[in-house]
Amino acid sequence: MKGRSGILMHVANDARKELRGCIAPVFSSGGNGKGQHSRLALGYIIENLMRSDDKEHFIDIKSKK
Repeated sequence: MKGRSGILMHVANDARKELRGCIAPVFSSGGNGKGQHSRLALGYIIENLMRSDDKEHFIDIKSKK
């Protein structure tokens, strides 16, 4: 995110209603800012970060826009 740091990530399945500058992972996008399985996707990210021996973690975020 250009010009941003410390962006919060949390569970949300409807970006328009639940996000204000934060991001939410989802496993699939249904369009119109709606996604599916956000809680599961965030849990997957956290679990993999906790398993890593690397002290510095980077997450590559891809957007369709």
